[in-house]
Amino acid sequence: MNEELKMEHVTIETKPNYVYLIPVLMGVTLALGVWLGTLFIPTSGGSTEIVETSNKFQTILQMIDERYVDSVDNDLLIESSIQGMIEKLDPHSQYIPAKDLERVNEQLEGHFGGVGIRFLIHNDSLVATHVLPGSPSMKAGMLPGDRLIEVDGEDIAGNEITNEKVMTLLKGKEGSTVKVKIYRQGEIKDINIVRGSIGVSSIDAAIMLTPEIGFIKLNSFTMPAGQEFEQAAAKLKGQGMKKLIFDLRNNGGGYMSAATDIVDQFLPSGKLIVYTEGRNQPKDPYYSTSRGILEETEVVILINSMSASASEIVAGAIQDNDRGYIMGRRSFGKGLVQDQQELTDGSALRLTISRYYTPTGRCIQKPYGEGVDYENDYYNRFESGELMNEDSLKMDESLKFTTPGGRIVYGGGGIYPDTFIPNDTAGASYYLSELYYMNVFNHWAISYLDKNRVKLNDFETFLQGFTISTVMFEDFVNYAVTLGVEKRPLDIITSRSVIKNRMKAELARHVWEDNGYYAVYLEDDLDVQRALKHFNLEL
Repeated sequence: MNEELKMEHVTIETKPNYVYLIPVLMGVTLALGVWLGTLFIPTSGGSTEIVETSNKFQTILQMIDERYVDSVDNDLLIESSIQGMIEKLDPHSQYIPAKDLERVNEQLEGHFGGVGIRFLIHNDSLVATHVLPGSPSMKAGMLPGDRLIEVDGEDIAGNEITNEKVMTLLKGKEGSTVKVKIYRQGEIKDINIVRGSIGVSSIDAAIMLTPEIGFIKLNSFTMPAGQEFEQAAAKLKGQGMKKLIFDLRNNGGGYMSAATDIVDQFLPSGKLIVYTEGRNQPKDPYYSTSRGILEETEVVILINSMSASASEIVAGAIQDNDRGYIMGRRSFGKGLVQDQQELTDGSALRLTISRYYTPTGRCIQKPYGEGVDYENDYYNRFESGELMNEDSLKMDESLKFTTPGGRIVYGGGGIYPDTFIPNDTAGASYYLSELYYMNVFNHWAISYLDKNRVKLNDFETFLQGFTISTVMFEDFVNYAVTLGVEKRPLDIITSRSVIKNRMKAELARHVWEDNGYYAVYLEDDLDVQRALKHFNLEL
């Protein structure tokens, strides 16, 4: 999940890491074992004298460098020491090594240098599953379904190819040229692609579910997310949208400025969106302006346990201003703000400098520190029954707040939905999980489209008339066996409806991008169906 940084009043968030904590007892036992195994010997008088300075860290580092039995990597020691120090602060302060910073920043900035294709390694060959509109690859003539067999003279077919290697070969400086050799319908073609700046859209889908109800799914709060959301909303309004289902499930955050920009679309001028405050940071409020294009649009926001940080800022602002309805399950509970400072060696430090508060004054940060099983919170929610039963939710009555409209809301552990929806387990089975894990839907879609792509040329016809026949379903089950997923008859019966939905949805994704996928997938989505019911009850 994402975490939050503040740089010149620009706040970023990154998803919180899920790492298993080592029990304290194990740590004590381990330390005792090390102490008992130590053999002290007197040092020889001829060794170099270590003069202790006021900087204990430098003193110890010098001692290791000059006296340790084996050669050591000082840079590695320093990096490890920094990591250990930061981990003692809070769960979201973070040190980012130089080798990782570019990749991390790309995810938040929303663009990188590349060619503009999505790919999948299928049957030991690299398949372009999507060619992004307007991308360098599209301009060079690439088509979905093309097999890439060579990049800059290097063979990329066979068992040795990996996703990481492909990314290394295709990504590069904007304006540079990459030469690729592709296989298409029995022919081999040479294509030169001039790399460009490839945008990573924060919008997974923006579609109309009914003539009046729109749906937008935001995957992260990247730098351009506010503008992308406004463009998507304007497009749907142009198609007649009067009500919106805004999906923030599994969205771990991003820039705070993107969150405030999005909330601003819903609120009239002068409404408090959020404020931040810390020990050395004065109270800093963010207010809405008059530029919102959704002030008259009814909204339901969907959240779950993986909705964090900027997602919670949006949900909290809408809830506290009595502007919309929150549905789903309790959000993650990340209310800390980080500031990012880049260091001279290319690394960066994201340091928690303040907390953020919703308009009623709630800090939704869940407890952390010694004795708190912070990293396993999702598992604990599952074990307690909270994901399935609203009665298992435990609100802290000392953190009760009241909105201007009289709605009771709570702080201290995430955003609590106005309407609880249990986690959807309909059709769940071990077999279905294996299909996801082995990426069977994706591979099957490529194989099917190799023979039938030309038949799928009109989305409305596909959406209304295309069905997964019994023969297609049986072929899919047999195909899954070739990928290592054995038949489980009882599981197949249990998951049959879900599997057929995902088969059709994956075909739609490969031909009509993510909008096509979600138009099919959401027909089987419990949270969305409950949101639609909520709107229809108010018609």
